[in-house]
Amino acid sequence: MTADKPLRADARRKREALLAKAREIFQAGCFFDLRFDDFACLAGVGTGTLYRHFPTREALAEAVYHGEVAALCDRARQLQATLPPAEALATFLRDMVDHLGAHAGLARTLATLMADRSGALAEGSRALEEAATALVADAVRDGAVRDDVDAGAVMMALHGIGAAHDRPEWRAEADGVITLVLDGLRR
Repeated sequence: MTADKPLRADARRKREALLAKAREIFQAGCFFDLRFDDFACLAGVGTGTLYRHFPTREALAEAVYHGEVAALCDRARQLQATLPPAEALATFLRDMVDHLGAHAGLARTLATLMADRSGALAEGSRALEEAATALVADAVRDGAVRDDVDAGAVMMALHGIGAAHDRPEWRAEADGVITLVLDGLRR
């Protein structure tokens, strides 16, 4: 499959079925309990379809990850286009916490599976940081956010929140950290 050749509608549906099933299995925490061929059966497609789209388990995980990153970046652009800058930034950060909470199984699976594919993870991190940078820059231009803090610091806070996901009071603490970050960013 080449990146510049669009998929036929049926091939696109089958690919999306595989990705949806993989997301579901990541969340259930049983990604490593299944043979790779089992994904095809669970998604309702043939093994040839699985291997044509995703020749390895890592390729499937990477595709899921890139889809999640794209959705988050799209959300950032949507917020940027529809909300005042400070509100767009705050909403994005809270949405990121929601995403981390809703996709904890995916994050753990990706961290384990893709440890040796750090380039793919770094590419996604760069895309998310670019989205956050645009939101921070808009808020700085609007005068709502200090100009001496960059998006890298904001992303570090989000990474810390994600890394602490196993804490018993994670959600409340994560919301508290986001409040601290937003308070610290205000002029």
